[in-house]
Amino acid sequence: MKDEIDSLAPSRDFSRRSFVQTTVGSGFAAAVLPVTAQTITTDTLGLEAGVVSIPVGDFQMPAYRAAPAGRKNLPVVLVACEIFGVHEHIADVCRRLAKQGYLAIAPELFARHGNAGAYTDIPKLISEVVAKAADAQVNGDLDATVAWAAAQGGDTSRLAITGFCWGGRTTWSYAAHNPKLTAAAAWYGPVARNYNAGDKTVIERAASIKAPVLALYGAADGGIPVETLTQLEVALKAAGNTKCEFVVYPDTPHGFYADYRPSYRKAAADDAWARALAWFRKNGVA
Repeated sequence: MKDEIDSLAPSRDFSRRSFVQTTVGSGFAAAVLPVTAQTITTDTLGLEAGVVSIPVGDFQMPAYRAAPAGRKNLPVVLVACEIFGVHEHIADVCRRLAKQGYLAIAPELFARHGNAGAYTDIPKLISEVVAKAADAQVNGDLDATVAWAAAQGGDTSRLAITGFCWGGRTTWSYAAHNPKLTAAAAWYGPVARNYNAGDKTVIERAASIKAPVLALYGAADGGIPVETLTQLEVALKAAGNTKCEFVVYPDTPHGFYADYRPSYRKAAADDAWARALAWFRKNGVA
C-alpha cells in the first residue's frame, strides 16, 4: 500500500487552504492540494446538479448527483470516490456523465466515519476513516443509492458503477454484491488486498462477479502489480465470467485519470474514458 500512498501524495503546499472541501462535491480534499494546471471543470449548463440526501435506515447520507435537466427514465451510474471522498473532481465526473445522458450519483461513503476531505496525512486518513468503511456498509449504502435513484425516476434496470482507486475496488466489490448490476468500469482499484481487515479481496470474490466489468489500470502502478490483474482475470474466467475486459496502459501510473494531480496522463485518461462510455453503451447502459 505504501507505493499507492506515495503516488497519491506528491509534495504540496498546504497553505492553499481556500480549496479545501467544505461540503460534498465542493472544493478539493486537503491531501491533494495544490491542484494542478490541467484540472478539468465541467459546467452545469443543461444539468440538474448538486448535493442531495439519501436515506439509509435512520442515517441521511450526503451525495452529489448530476443529470440532464427535465428528463426522466435515465440510465443510472453510481460513482465510487477515491479515498479523499466526494470532492470537486468526483463531482465533476458526475457532471461529465450527466452530459452523456446519465443520472450520475456519488454517495459520500465515508460520511459515518469522518471528513475525508479535511485530512492532510494520508496514512492517518486511511486508518481513521477509509479502513472503517467495510464492504457490507458500503454495499448497503450503494443499494440505498440505487433505491433513491429509482424513486427519482432513474431507470435502475440500466445500472452501472464506476470508481477510482478505493472506488475502483468498490466497483468490483459491488459487482460481486449486486447480481442485477448491468455493467461496471473499475479504475485502478486493488484486487489482491483490502482496506478493511474483515473484507475479502476482489480475487477471493471473483466467483460472485457476474456483470461485465471493464478494468482500467496502469502498468507502472506500484501499488497494483499487473500479475494480480492476471490472477483476477483467470479467476473470473474459471468462474464462467468471460464478459470482463482488462486494459493496462504501458508506463502509466496510479491515478492516471485524476486530472487535478501530477499522476494525470491525458492520452491514457482520454482513451480510458472513451472506452468506459463505449462499454456502458455496449452492455445496455445507455
